[in-house]
Amino acid sequence: MKFAPTEWNNNKMGLGALLTPENSTLILIDHQPFQIANLHSHEPTMVENNVIALAKTAKAFGVPTILTTVVEERGGYLIKGVQDVFPEQKPINRTWINAWQDSRVVDAVQKIGRKKLVIAALWTEICLAMPAIQATGEGYEVYVVTDASGGVSVESHDMAVRRMVLAGVIPITWMAVQAEWQRDWARTATLPALTEMLLQNGGGTGSAIAWEGQLLATGQKK
Repeated sequence: MKFAPTEWNNNKMGLGALLTPENSTLILIDHQPFQIANLHSHEPTMVENNVIALAKTAKAFGVPTILTTVVEERGGYLIKGVQDVFPEQKPINRTWINAWQDSRVVDAVQKIGRKKLVIAALWTEICLAMPAIQATGEGYEVYVVTDASGGVSVESHDMAVRRMVLAGVIPITWMAVQAEWQRDWARTATLPALTEMLLQNGGGTGSAIAWEGQLLATGQKK
């Protein structure tokens, strides 16, 4: 059966489906020691690197960011690398497993007033899937950053992503978020912070930037 474009959810197609710094809100959920201890879908240090990079990217582009933890007096505080990006911000410490059932989280989102939510969380199958599915059902466009999130197993993570996609949630990775927010390399205002973030957290891309910088510094490249 063929469908005309208007029969699909049009907010997931066309230029308007892409993220911009002006239409996005970032929500980082439960990147805490307790969750990291049972993170087995990804290498934990990679998830930590990616969520720190995502936080730095949001700050570079001025994207409003909401931090939240669950029962931090037992599960631990937000990881230092993320908290250091927003030192003045105290995470919303919840008892609700589903962050979207905590009125303080929802109120913060509503106060910002944007419909595109970029979310990363530990664990994918619980603290990411629950709010992503609920917020989508309430009219938000939810983008889940799969490589800045993780589950207790590869299967748990994968099944959660499949479930969210069926509910209309959009999977994305942190470098794709960064590219959509930057969009044009002529946007030079954000390049210094973006370059510094990639040098620290960009893996091979950071190494390439460092090499190019070395060539420029030694006059081998003009």
